[in-house]
Amino acid sequence: MKLFVGSLPYNTTETELNELFGQYGSVVDTNLVTDHFTGQTKGFAFVEMETRSAGHKAMEDLNGKEYKHRQLVCNEAKPAKKKKFRRG
Repeated sequence: MKLFVGSLPYNTTETELNELFGQYGSVVDTNLVTDHFTGQTKGFAFVEMETRSAGHKAMEDLNGKEYKHRQLVCNEAKPAKKKKFRRG
């Protein structure tokens, strides 16, 4: 199950996310989104849990929870939209 995690502090690392979500089950993948030019994190990430039950438990416990003085947003990630390219 893939989760969207928002309102993260900008100094959060993928290791910290793995530790936080690892309490609920096996973490398959962590993608901390960064700015293409500066490399600074954008304050959100995607975390993929091995099972839906682990994902739901993490979502229930972490959504609205305070983490490093920020209130987390945690919900199921929506499928990515396909980008349309224009030919010019």
